[in-house]
Formats: sequence, C-alpha cells, structure tokens
Amino acid sequence: MNKTSTYTLSNQRAKLILDSPKVMGILNVTPDSFSDGGKFIGLDKAMFHAEQMIRYGAELIDIGGESTRPGAAEVSLDEELARTIPVIEALRKRFDIWISIDTSKAQVMTAASEAGADLINDVRALQLPGSLQAAVNVNLPVSLMHRQGEPQTMQINPTYSHVTTEVVDFLNQQINVAVNAGIPHENILVDPGFGFGKSDSHNYQLLNEMEALHQLQCPILIGLSRKRMIQYANNTFSHKEDHKNRLFGSIAGALIAAAKGAHILRVHDVKETVEALSVLKTMQSFS
Repeated sequence: MNKTSTYTLSNQRAKLILDSPKVMGILNVTPDSFSDGGKFIGLDKAMFHAEQMIRYGAELIDIGGESTRPGAAEVSLDEELARTIPVIEALRKRFDIWISIDTSKAQVMTAASEAGADLINDVRALQLPGSLQAAVNVNLPVSLMHRQGEPQTMQINPTYSHVTTEVVDFLNQQINVAVNAGIPHENILVDPGFGFGKSDSHNYQLLNEMEALHQLQCPILIGLSRKRMIQYANNTFSHKEDHKNRLFGSIAGALIAAAKGAHILRVHDVKETVEALSVLKTMQSFS
C-alpha cells in the first residue's frame, strides 16, 4: 500500500497541496454523458449540483461540456463554450474551490482560464491543434490522459502488447512534449485513462499495476467512477446498462486507487467516496 507522495499544483490564483487523496466532483453539463447526461443542463441545475458536491467534501469540480464516452458525437466549439463558461464564472464568484475544465479545445482552455478555471483536464493529452500552445499560454496545471482511438471507435477491439507499459510510455512522451513547450513539470498530472480504448481486462491489469505510474513523478488523477469495468467485475453487465448498480464498485475502485497512491479521484458520488476515503486516511495516519 502506497502512502500518497506530496505534490503541489499552482496557478496565479491559488495552490493545491496534494498530500492526501482529493476528491474531484464530476459536473457534466452535457445531454449525452454516459452516466448523468442531461441531468445538470442549465446554470441553476449545474450550480445546485456543484454546491452539493462541495458540501459533501469535493475539493475540485471538473466541468465538461462534451461527452467523451464511447460512441459520443463531437460538439461544436460554440456549444461547448456556451455550456461550460457560464458555470465556471458562477462557481468562481461563489466558491474558493479548484475548478477544472474538461476539454481538448484550445479556445475552450483559453476562455475557461479567463473565466476562472484552475486546471485543464485534457483526455487527448494536448494533441489537438493549438491545445499545447494554449495550455502554455494560460499557465494552468494540466492533466494528460492516455487513450487509444477516438470515442466513435476506441472500444472496438482495443489491443496492446502490455497495456501498462504502453500507457506509461505514452504519458512519459507527452510529459516531455509539454515540458519542452514550456509547461512546468510540477504542474503536470497524469491519468491512465480507464475505459478509453481499453477492454475490461486491460482496465483491471492497469489498476493492478497502477504503481508503475509513480515513475513519471507526477500527481496521478484516476477516473473509474461508474464505468463499465465496475459492472464487469460484478458480473452484471448486459446490453441494458444500469449505472445505479455501480456505486459500491466505484467506491471500491476509488479506495484501491487511493491505496496505490492516487492523488485525485474523479467521481460522480462525492459523499460516499469522501466517507470511504476517511477510513483509509485515518488508518494511514497511524503508519
């Protein structure tokens, strides 16, 4: 069991000390996200849900305006901006909390930074045109995620010779790209990308070998909340997916990731995850 190494993320507004696992609450302002699509569209609904997550113990809120689930359609720049920027502005006015923008588009990164975002969470690891330079320009911490393929095709027979080795190699490559472009190494996080171009067996091998990510010497962001891999473990997967039956498995996955040294846990169920983490944190305080 790994005790979480301490890292500090910083921007012009604030610092975030990652000395123990932090919970990042998911706020999808989309009609088609795999678990909560359509539930939080509109500023009032989004703000109410964000307030709940903050009250339950979330220390970061991750705002996404484009679903990246398997099979998801692309969203126009104007639509993504319209969905996300008003929520960021409203949260920034009301709460002193770290706000993350879940985007791959350079223009959204720039607008989100101007609206008060603290962190860029990019599932494409700054590979879209202009995104690398935009991340450099806004001077915010950035999370680089591994994935194989695009949402429309990434779950069609994903193949690896050794998934963990390939994930680490890719992330190391993108870290070097980011650092060479001018992003400080200490402001880079890594995300292995559970469910993004990976079979269930790939996901569990990656979770089992998650300690390999520590060699990258970056904070680790983990997102496996309510994903298909949870239902796979419960042997309840069917063509009719029921995300409500994934709560306890998601909490178990979050605790495993935290015990293996994850720094940020991106979750739908904030209250339950925070309560479960309190047990782990209390136990580790005696070591």
